[in-house]
Amino acid sequence: MKIVVTGTRGIPSIMGGVETHCEELFPRVAALGYDVTVMRRSSYVADSMTEWNGVKLVDIPTPRKKAFEAIVHTVRAVIAARRLGADVVHIHAIGPALVTPLARLLGMKVVFTHHGPDYNRDKWGTAAKMMLRLGEKLGCRFANRVIVISDVIRNLIAAKHGRTQGVSLIYNGVPAPDKCHFHDYFSELGITEGNYVLGMSRFVPEKNLHHLIKAFSRVKPDGVKLVIAGDSDFPDEYSEGLKQLARDNGVVLTGFVKGRKLHSLLTNARCFVLPSSHEGLPIALLEAMSYGLPVIVSDIPANLEVGLSEEYYFPVGDVDALASRLSVLCEAPLARIDYDMAKYDWNHIAKEVSDVYRSLQ
Repeated sequence: MKIVVTGTRGIPSIMGGVETHCEELFPRVAALGYDVTVMRRSSYVADSMTEWNGVKLVDIPTPRKKAFEAIVHTVRAVIAARRLGADVVHIHAIGPALVTPLARLLGMKVVFTHHGPDYNRDKWGTAAKMMLRLGEKLGCRFANRVIVISDVIRNLIAAKHGRTQGVSLIYNGVPAPDKCHFHDYFSELGITEGNYVLGMSRFVPEKNLHHLIKAFSRVKPDGVKLVIAGDSDFPDEYSEGLKQLARDNGVVLTGFVKGRKLHSLLTNARCFVLPSSHEGLPIALLEAMSYGLPVIVSDIPANLEVGLSEEYYFPVGDVDALASRLSVLCEAPLARIDYDMAKYDWNHIAKEVSDVYRSLQ
């Protein structure tokens, strides 16, 4: 069976939750015997690879414009998928799902993975939110099968769109931790092992990194620094203001990191913080848990679904509550937690996705 994947900027080593999801998932799907092609947006690609870990890569020219790059890329990707003779087009996220009817009209079956109601993200204007809602509606109505990454999303599409049949709950996953120590990198950043709090996300308003910086600046724990890993897709007023706020408060900004640098940051952090107001099922949180880090997360439905103990949550947007929790963890002895990560195993997830594909044969 030939699978063509779109809705992602691309793989490997491209920033984003959907991108991380696809980078982990599709080499495992290919290893199960599927012919998998990932359509990449050329403006995000810094390599000339045509295959990676058993996955074919096709780069499609796409204007790097926040408002319409996803839809332009997905239209082109679906047309290219028809030329490649795809049996199934696997569309990720509700914006690209606008193109679901086109893929069906071209004679291909569609699997749509709903990663979350992106119209709730603060970065989108009114018109964009209308199109995202339409994408969700069209994806839920016309896709042969729908995958949701959380029970919150499954309930949402049942209530809003009446889609209950052909819906599979398949969680995001997390790979086994690669614990390591990168002393030269830490010297470069000016941090030491066990003496920093880690935040990790894209620089967009709904991640509430500005709340994390403000809360940490109120605590000012002796000898402990705040490190934020990530960056923005598009420099804008929010991301530039966030970076200035970070600089003004002595926050260490790493930029987008992968590989050994990221693994070392996760291995040696005192704790991990995710203060978001919107998530699907956050891979960054799952990664931090896989490394045994104590976590502080907002009490939004997607984070609550992870099922942490009550003390790990704080009311979303409550900077004082976040500061209080930070104070406790920064003063406590360094600790690690043995979370149950069994349901987030990527190998198991790949088999579940394979079952979805087989149901379409």
